Amino acid sequence: MLTLRIMQALDGTDTRLLSAMAKDPRGTVVALAQKLGLSRNTVQARMAQLEKKHAFLSFERRINPAALGYPLMAFISVHVQQQKLGQLALDLAEIPEILEGYGLTGSADLLLRVVALDAEDLFRINGKILACDGVERTDTAMSMGELIPFRVQPLLNRNTKKALRTG
Repeated sequence: MLTLRIMQALDGTDTRLLSAMAKDPRGTVVALAQKLGLSRNTVQARMAQLEKKHAFLSFERRINPAALGYPLMAFISVHVQQQKLGQLALDLAEIPEILEGYGLTGSADLLLRVVALDAEDLFRINGKILACDGVERTDTAMSMGELIPFRVQPLLNRNTKKALRTG
């Protein structure tokens, strides 16, 4: 994940490159170079540096689970025994239907994004989570639909405007 320190290290050219890649993720290095008015070597070097800074997420984030037969998405809040959190995270990672997991502040300790075949399958997955050592209880909310898809373009636009103002 990008830290604030890394984000500050991104200059206007990096931001323009990321924005162009976001708009055309299949664009070649040559096409990006032409679009941005940069040399191919500059684009390749910048992309290598961005990769080292962990600026890119995994490709699998772009694969729709519904296309794999998992049309139901849910969010499961998990209440855990804190001293067992490390091993619990490893155990939860073994459940293929868990797409993401985040540690939280507040009433729940973890938030899991899961996919399922149907409501009965979601019940099975919830049972697998509850069976993990250290889980005290879960609260499940089924997704009714995605209202704001994952995006970073507004942040890139803001960074570009900042870079233009500062020079």
